Formats: sequence, C-alpha cells, structure tokens
Amino acid sequence: MSRGRAILTAAAMRAAEDRAIARGASVESLMARAGKAVAEAAWRFGGGRPVLILCGPGNNGGDGYVAARVLKALGANVRVAAPCDPQSEAAIQARRGWDGPVEPLTDTTPAPMLVDALFGTGLSRPLQPDVADALMRLVSRAHLALAVDLPSGLATDTGALLAPVPHFSLTLALGALKPVHLLQPAAHLCGAVRVADIGIATESLITELARPHLAAPGPADHKYSRGFVAVVGGGMPGAARLSATAALRAGSGMVKLLGGQGGPDALVCRPIEELAATLADKRLNAVVIGPGLSPDAAGRSLLDQVMAGRAPAVMDAGALRLIGDMGAEALKGLPAMAILTPHDGEFESLFGKGQGSKIDRAGQAAAASGAVIVFKGADTVIASPDGQIAVAPDASAWLSTGGTGDVLAGIVAAMRARGLDAFDAACAGVWLHGDAARRAGPAFVADDLANHLPAAIAACL
Repeated sequence: MSRGRAILTAAAMRAAEDRAIARGASVESLMARAGKAVAEAAWRFGGGRPVLILCGPGNNGGDGYVAARVLKALGANVRVAAPCDPQSEAAIQARRGWDGPVEPLTDTTPAPMLVDALFGTGLSRPLQPDVADALMRLVSRAHLALAVDLPSGLATDTGALLAPVPHFSLTLALGALKPVHLLQPAAHLCGAVRVADIGIATESLITELARPHLAAPGPADHKYSRGFVAVVGGGMPGAARLSATAALRAGSGMVKLLGGQGGPDALVCRPIEELAATLADKRLNAVVIGPGLSPDAAGRSLLDQVMAGRAPAVMDAGALRLIGDMGAEALKGLPAMAILTPHDGEFESLFGKGQGSKIDRAGQAAAASGAVIVFKGADTVIASPDGQIAVAPDASAWLSTGGTGDVLAGIVAAMRARGLDAFDAACAGVWLHGDAARRAGPAFVADDLANHLPAAIAACL
C-alpha cells in the first residue's frame, strides 16, 4: 500500500537537520536553500506585487532575510520588518547579507504580498501582544500572505493556537510536513500547504494519508474471493444498513446484514439469530459491529460473540460505548488486529483524555489496545500498534452529519475483506470515504456517500 509524504515533529525535524549537517551541510547552506525556496514562492504567487517580509530573531527569520536578498536580485520591490535584532549566528549572517533597511515591526505599513518569517518550529510560548497585533493587522491588509514553515503563533506538534493567528493563503513547509499542517485548528489557518525541498532527507513512521492502489477483480474471482462481510444490526437498523450498503458499494462480493431489513437487493438480510453460524463460516472475511447497536444486555451479548470469533472486526458506535463501559480489561480481549473507529467522545471514554497531540494520543491508544485506531474528525488519525500513523487532511465539513461514520465502518470492512491488513484497510477506507464526500458535494446525507464509492474506487485502480 502506498505511503504519503513524511510528517516530522519539531524534534524529528531538528534531528534530520543534524544528520544533514553531520554529512557535510551547514546551517548557512540549509538556510540559503530555504530562503531561496521562500523567495521563489513569493515571486511566483505574488505575481510581481510589492513584498513585505517579517523576520524574527531565529533561523526562521534568517530564512526571511535570505529571501529578501534573493527577491531584490530578481527585481522585486521588497521591504523587511522585524521585532528585534537576529539572535542566532546563522540569522545574524543572513541579516548582514541584506543591504536594505529593517523597519520596526509595530510601525511598518502593509504590502500586497506578506511573508511571515517571524517564528518557526521552535516556538512554544504565546507571541508578545504587540507582535501578534502587528501580524494580524499586516496579514489582514495583504492580498496574499505566505507563512514560512508555519504561521507564527501555532504549535508545531499539536496544531494548537498559542496566540490569535490570522488565516494565511499559503504555507511553505520547509523540508517536510509537520503535524501543524494537518491537525486542526491550525491546519485551516495554514491555507494551501506546499513542501519545499531544502536538501534534508526525511523519514518518518508518521505520514500523510495517500490515495490507495487497489486491484480490480481478476477473471477467476467470485463473490466470496472478493470479500465476505457481515454487519451486525441492533436497535437502530438504519445505521447497520448504511454500513452494509457501503460495504457492497466498496466492492465486497458478499454482504450479510444480520438483524436488519431493506437496502439494495444484493444485500443478504438474515435474522440476528444466525450470528453464531455466520461467525463460524470460514468464508467470512470481516465483521462490522456497533452501528445501531444498543448499549444494553442484548447488545453486549452480540458484542461478546464477535469478540470471541475469529473474523477481523471493525468496531464503531454502540460497540465502542459498550467496551468503554466494560473498562480497560475489555480492550485486552479485542480480536487480533481489530479496527476501532471512535470519534472524540468515544475515544475519551475508551482511553481517557491522554497527553500530547491527536497523533500522540492515537498512537498511544493503538499500542495499549493492540488495535488499529481510526481517531475520526476533521483531522482523522489512523494509528497501528507497530507505530505506523497516517493523518488524513482536509476532510469535507459536510461529513459532520448522522450516519457518515456508519458508512466509514462498512468501507473499512470491505477493504479488510479484500485482503488488506488492518492498517492498510483503515487507511484505504478513510481515503475512499473522504473522496466520496468530495464527489458528493455540499449538503449530502449519509445515504448519498455509498453511491459515490464506485467512482472513488475507480480512481485507485
């Protein structure tokens, strides 16, 4: 399965820079490449407009001074403003390379093109009020605002706001993506994100979710070889029906809905009393439990049967609530490589509030439970017990409607049933779910999503 672009925390990026320096690069050479990339982006996207570059005291500011020098050489009308003198040695050298004036940040006037090189990945405290006010004022008056590595005032690793931060048109990530570029609320403020190659090799177990590569059925395939999914119904049969329909539309050759009725004619609906026999069927490849499942004794009985079975399980909604009520011991009894798909409230009931970023929390939950975790939201994080993590950026806000999580569970089960391992199945399911939402456009309901899955799958063949 394909992996997306690497995502590096602030510490991981510093380590990558240190490795580059150990191999012969210098801080100054890395800064020169970063500054040149910033200048080229400002020149390209600014369309020749006058440019104002805000330079901070550290190496992010040094990148800004280099960019100013390069832009001036290109013939741009460029000005520089700063809240203070540079403090790092490389930034001091870069400042010496800029032969123009440096205006006081709080007194400077706006320009059509604004470049924020105030603070980078090292920022861990709120901006000074006068700096935050000046940044807000200057960005609001610019036609286009570009952030160098990340907008000043955002926390690199968590996506939290350390100060009021304006919305940027474009962020140029230096060397690699950082969590801030994908985690909310920061990701929304970054605008479009592009990665600039500055000569640093980047590797990470944390990656951006990538489009999966799926195989079309072969001439020898039949309905069972394409995947047999069972969906366990409950007190709200519509939810289970959404999951079952999604599994069908996602390519499963056989889908059985236990304890429900309706849906496509291709859906096999059987009474819930057949659950045990279905779980014992060696042809069964995956089972979904939770959508519409009642959090009562009857629901607990169904969950116990699934947890005791051999089929790979996708657990959502009511199943997660039951497991949360059962306590930490229940997590130890999960089927091997189960896939859990909690939203924020369900996640907290299972694993507590935890510490760190959403990426950290998902990774900790996967390690503790032995399950693949799909931590849903506008910034869905998929984590495997082996340390692999994928972050899905920019989900459609129209997914915030009832039943879309049920659809996701069915898609993930279909991917698991076709033979993907648990992590790859979860990643493929989240990607297809997001792409179907994009194709559905605005104001869709959960029932609409499944109809767009064939087109989403076609894009992956």
